[in-house]
Amino acid sequence: MAELSLQALLLMLLVLILLSAFFSSSETGLVALNRYRMRHQAKGGHRGAALAQKMLSRPERMFGLILLGNNLVNILAASISTLIFLRLLGDAGIWVSTLVLTAVILIFAEVAPKTLAALHPERIAYPASYVLVPLLKVLYPFVWVINVLASGVLRLVGVKKADARGDHLTREELRTLVKEGGRQISLDHQQMLLNILDLEYGTVDDVMVPRQDITGIDLDEDWEKILHMLTRSIYTRLPVWKGDIDNMVGLLHIRTVMVKLSQNTLTPEELERSIRTPYYIPEGTALTQQLLEFQSRERRMGMVVDEYGDIQGLVTLDDILEEIVGEYTSEGTARQRQVRKLDDGSWIVAGNTTVRMLNRRMEWDLPTAGAKTLNGLILEQLESLPDGHTSIRIGDHILTIVDMADNRVRKVLFKPWRLRPAA
Repeated sequence: MAELSLQALLLMLLVLILLSAFFSSSETGLVALNRYRMRHQAKGGHRGAALAQKMLSRPERMFGLILLGNNLVNILAASISTLIFLRLLGDAGIWVSTLVLTAVILIFAEVAPKTLAALHPERIAYPASYVLVPLLKVLYPFVWVINVLASGVLRLVGVKKADARGDHLTREELRTLVKEGGRQISLDHQQMLLNILDLEYGTVDDVMVPRQDITGIDLDEDWEKILHMLTRSIYTRLPVWKGDIDNMVGLLHIRTVMVKLSQNTLTPEELERSIRTPYYIPEGTALTQQLLEFQSRERRMGMVVDEYGDIQGLVTLDDILEEIVGEYTSEGTARQRQVRKLDDGSWIVAGNTTVRMLNRRMEWDLPTAGAKTLNGLILEQLESLPDGHTSIRIGDHILTIVDMADNRVRKVLFKPWRLRPAA
């Protein structure tokens, strides 16, 4: 190398600095890639994305190759730089070479290329993969030796490859991913995705119609009264029992008797033949699980029972779907009247309204750990039956009972809590 001209040495130094910049930017670009976008592009036939995915599938090989190349070119660059400055400045050139090359590599081979790669990872990583993949095949023996030695060092400090975390995301990380992707996803679709993630936290108890509010048919009632209920019902499916709701007979889809009902030829025997076997759901069943159960059993309605088999409420497929997409059924219009806004900005809310629905629709923050309905929440907070128009503060609201019946809160007035200014 001593016989080479100064111009040749300078040219070699320039090439080595460019190679150092290539390895540095490649490393940062590959690490900064959006893994999910890369996989999507690879499945779509993008060659660069497929090669980058191949490199990232074995990160120890990728880092071994890049660091091997980077260190080789940097050390060689340092040797050539020292030789150049020795020719120019004599013995003092060693120190000058160290200072100058450190600044050059830091700026042009580290900070600038890595910053560019971090800002535009796909523009750097995909083209670089075309070079790195074949280069790995050529240098694989050296990379393998380096990885074996590095793994041995890691084992000495108690670190194993199996300890590394994969690309699996937690539910909260998925929520963040959906929120940050808001510019690519419409607000409605974004909210649906978040509702799906939140569905895991809910149970059938959160969305069921409580036992005392179930509308159904009692076969022990007068036939004329039964016909009147069938013709006036706003529901397409009704539970059927004899004498008491715990003596459940089954579930009736009004469509199965609609023709004869319209012709006024429906008989009690034909009505009973149209009743389908009841479907029972254990209380506390997760909404996600029950959604799959409805699908596999081809059911749309079930009765929620406790550990003793007593009926606690009724839940439908629509109730669960509305947790995802919002209220959409005609039967949901009755629920919309459960919350009514007054002119002064306060709200009248029905006591049987679920706390989960209020939090979701009104964007309130009522506690959901215990009671499922507003009536239950108030009784839980008071720890006794209220007497008269009792008021209680829960969170950011003052709740005033305005109507009670049969020891149940029927209507509640919600007013925002306003802190009094300090005197």
